Amino acid sequence: MRIKPQRLKEISIEILKGLNATDHEAELVADCLVQAEMRGIDTHGIHFLKLLSDRVDTRMIRVPTEIQVLREDGATSILDGGNGLGQVAADRAMRMNIQKAKELGIGLTLIRNTNHIGILAFYTLMAAEKGMVGVVMCNSAPSMSPWGGTEPFFGTNPISIAIPDGEENPVVLDMSSSVVARGKIRLAQRKKEPIPSGWALDETGLPTTDPDAAMKGTLLPIGGPKGYGLALIIDILAGVLSGSQYGPKIKTFHQPLGPTGIGVLTMAIDIERFMPLGQFKQLMDSYIASIRKSKKAKGVTRIYLPGEIEFEKKKKSLAEGIELNESVVGNLNQLLEKVKSPIRLS
Repeated sequence: MRIKPQRLKEISIEILKGLNATDHEAELVADCLVQAEMRGIDTHGIHFLKLLSDRVDTRMIRVPTEIQVLREDGATSILDGGNGLGQVAADRAMRMNIQKAKELGIGLTLIRNTNHIGILAFYTLMAAEKGMVGVVMCNSAPSMSPWGGTEPFFGTNPISIAIPDGEENPVVLDMSSSVVARGKIRLAQRKKEPIPSGWALDETGLPTTDPDAAMKGTLLPIGGPKGYGLALIIDILAGVLSGSQYGPKIKTFHQPLGPTGIGVLTMAIDIERFMPLGQFKQLMDSYIASIRKSKKAKGVTRIYLPGEIEFEKKKKSLAEGIELNESVVGNLNQLLEKVKSPIRLS
């Protein structure tokens, strides 16, 4: 079935409030999850409501979220996410960064002791919409080995950078350090479908197209040792430096094994400190036009910018609705019943 984004957000809010989230938290988390669905990133979408519900039941996440400002010095700060909703902590951090960047040119906030924060572009776009460069990176549960190893040590450790443009949408890089996010392996598991070669290794270190074997093994880093290096640096900056968990110490959000202990780095950079924003946007327009006009490979009709495909998917979702399969609809209805809501999807 297809459902309008606003309707899906209302249903998500209903479930989140039933899980003891405040009105503000429910609105924020629902927006983040639905934005992921709209942008075609359903691995970070509303299926997380079921995972969140399981964590609430086992008391492995604190809702409502209690955030502590542990230290704040000029352009920098560090937050304790209170083992609560990761989206709430990341949103708070980026809003602090934007304010600091207005005053000081840059704002950088680290977060310790939090959980899955959803798509990172959700936060970097907050900065880009204010005429700033937004940067977010975080670590995650082990799923990728050091280059040459067979034992999961690092997470997919994603990074996002959003840069405002003039006439077009912001340029948004949002990617994991692995060839593919682990959510896509789990999706293939649920659909009982093989995964493409080059995504993962089995537990003996051999390439595999079996998602079950991939989940027992490791994901492959982008660019071989380069992706390994990127994952390591993100783990240090987001995990070690923030005083959060790192490496194999991080626990997965997908199983109730304990607090995840995810660490996050967020930053906003005020472009006006380097040149007038209008001038920068004009330069960006010219730069992007040059990319689009560059010579294309045989069979290629269009060169896309980072984030452009997701913006187009969002536009389509707004016009046509978000497609949900029967399993997702069933899970949402079960959650609505669980929180004693009269609403149902049909």
